[in-house]
Amino acid sequence: MRKLVLTQVLFLLFGSLMAQQKPAYLLYNSKGRKVSYEKMIKQLVENDVVLFGEYHNNAIAHWLQLSVTKDCYSKKDLVLGAEMFEQDNQNALNNYLNGNLSAKGFDSSARLWKNYPTDYAPLVNFAKDNKIVFAATNIPRKYASLVAKGGFRALDTLSAKEKSWMAPLPIAYDAALPGYKNMIAMMGGHGGENLPKAQAIKDATMAYFILANSKQGALFIHYNGSYHSENYEGIGWYLKQQRPNIKIATITTVSQKDIKTLIAENKGKADYIICVDADMTNTY
Repeated sequence: MRKLVLTQVLFLLFGSLMAQQKPAYLLYNSKGRKVSYEKMIKQLVENDVVLFGEYHNNAIAHWLQLSVTKDCYSKKDLVLGAEMFEQDNQNALNNYLNGNLSAKGFDSSARLWKNYPTDYAPLVNFAKDNKIVFAATNIPRKYASLVAKGGFRALDTLSAKEKSWMAPLPIAYDAALPGYKNMIAMMGGHGGENLPKAQAIKDATMAYFILANSKQGALFIHYNGSYHSENYEGIGWYLKQQRPNIKIATITTVSQKDIKTLIAENKGKADYIICVDADMTNTY
C-alpha cells in the first residue's frame, strides 16, 4: 500500500515537473535573458509610458495585458489607451466608462473590433470599474486609407473637425526608419512609398493622444499591435520627437516553435519580450 501511495505521489510530482517544463510562454529582456514577471512590473511602473505590443489574435498577450494593467494599478495611478479605438469614437467610449451608455449601446455607437468582447472589453471594464481614463488614440481608419492611396496630401482637404481626430499636420516623417523601409520590402514593393506613410500617420496620432491624455505622476499603458512599437520605432519615435526626456518601456509579443531560448531575430525588439509557443491556438 505504501509503495502504491509513493508511486502515485512520484507520478504527480513528475507530471507537475513536466508541466513546468512546457510553459505557454516565457518572458525575456531585450538581450534575450529570462526575466521574472515580478521584476518586469517593478520596472514598468518607473516609466511614464508603457507601449504593450500584441499579436491581435494571441490569447496569451491579451491575458498578460490585463494582468500587467491590474498589477501596475496596484502600485501607481494609470491612464490607459489603445490603437483599437479610433479618436472619433472617444465620446462613445467616455459615455460607456461614465455609465451613460450600456454595453449594447457602446457596441452600436462605436466601431469595435470583432474580438472586442473577449480581448479588449476586460481592459475597458477594468478602467470603468476603477474610474481610469481610457483614451481612443488611433486615427479613424478611413483617413489612414486616404494616406495609403494618396500620401499625406490627401489629408489637406479635410475639415478642421476631421483633422482634430489625428496628429497635427504636417507630421514629422522619416522614410529611412527601418520599420517603414521594411514594410515596403515585406509587400514586395506593392503599395509604394505611401504604405509606410499610412503607418506613420497612425503612429504619430497614437503618440499625440498618448501625450494629450497623460497625467502627471501616472503611468500611461498603451495597447497596440507589436509592429507599432517594436525596435523602439513607431509610436515611441513620435513620443520622443515631442518629449525627448519621456521614459518609455516597451513590451512586444513574438512566437517561436521552441521558446526555451530567444532566437537572435527576436532579441532587441523591446525591453520585455513575451515569447509564445507557436502551437498556441489563435483566437481568430
